[in-house]
Amino acid sequence: MTGHFVRAALLPLLAAAVIAAVPDADLRYFTTLRDVQITDSARQNYIILDPEIWQDARADLGDLRLYDQGHQVPYILTQARGVSTSEEHEVKILNLAQVGDHTEFDLDMQGVPEYDHIRLALEAKNFVISASVAGSNTLADRAAAPWPTPSTLYDFTAEKLGANSTITLPTWSFRYVRVRLTHGIMPAQVRGALVSNLQEREAAYIPAGTCHSVEPPPKPHHSTLACDLFGKIPIDRVVFTIGAGTVNFLRPVRIQDEKGMQVAIGEISRIRARRGGQSVITEDLVVPANEVCCEHLTIEIENGDDPSLDITAAQPQSIQRRVYFDPAGHTALKLYYGDPKLVSPTYDYAKFFKEEADALKAELAPATKNATYTARPDDRPWSEKHKSVLWIAMLFAVAVLAWLAVRGLREKPSAH
Repeated sequence: MTGHFVRAALLPLLAAAVIAAVPDADLRYFTTLRDVQITDSARQNYIILDPEIWQDARADLGDLRLYDQGHQVPYILTQARGVSTSEEHEVKILNLAQVGDHTEFDLDMQGVPEYDHIRLALEAKNFVISASVAGSNTLADRAAAPWPTPSTLYDFTAEKLGANSTITLPTWSFRYVRVRLTHGIMPAQVRGALVSNLQEREAAYIPAGTCHSVEPPPKPHHSTLACDLFGKIPIDRVVFTIGAGTVNFLRPVRIQDEKGMQVAIGEISRIRARRGGQSVITEDLVVPANEVCCEHLTIEIENGDDPSLDITAAQPQSIQRRVYFDPAGHTALKLYYGDPKLVSPTYDYAKFFKEEADALKAELAPATKNATYTARPDDRPWSEKHKSVLWIAMLFAVAVLAWLAVRGLREKPSAH
């Protein structure tokens, strides 16, 4: 009896929780549109999305739609991230010896068709040396193709300024490479060598906000910057500009959002050093972030007991988001967005997409409000629209079950 009552009470509630259908794209429900200006409708085109997009579009850009005369044009959304591919191969070291006051050896590149980087494993600290190389296809002809630009190798462990043990080259295919290290590294300190062919394509970014110094800084021994971002655009890195006269520093950097949550951490550095006749020139003024989305950032640079850096600028940047599409002769294209209920589209074009080398950049006109916009009807399930009624019904069912349970306990067992 009780179980039957429970089922009878809950079935109407379960029936009310109807799952809403996924909404279809409809021009009436987009808040914003922009004309797309193309120069050749017979070739692959792409749009670079600017910060204005994030003012009305969904954060993940899943509500973007391209239309030509009311018909959807398939597209793919990509990110212009840098591409870096390499695979290191360990190679044999031959003829390792001390020649005069320096160390020399050969590297056998068998099995490595092409390479442009040689990374040495050096068992040494606190040094600056120069590495010269020459390529050949026989060991007897060691200087057939000398590379005229030596690489500077260094280790600044004592100064806590990092290290570098990589020799950079053009793309070579020589079977053997002769390496000559200047005074400072003994043969016994050369423990191995790995070579790679590094293929890189630089990433492309757009500005995503502005920053200014906070004076006086809230924390001692820190430099603080406050940044205002353009809408809700995701931040992928912050690039610093430091006065040219500020050298030989390595400072930790922490980035927080407006809620005080740490969203990125890194270091900025610049080294201009000369040791033993060798010069070291290197800098890294970029702190990466991982698609941080907020409206404000606070940047803290730890100075320790050193003077504050001469920070002339700090620029939050976002990786370029691109929309690739094939106009197929269409010339009246418009980009619509601003419908938060849409899910990301699925097109065959995206499944078989291949970026063409001669793809043309299309331009976006300024945003305008959709003159035909109307709000979507409330298509939430009954249970979502009437939560209070649902809770009252559930509480009523619980109360009835409790009353039945108490009544059952009070009833005396029947006599046999």
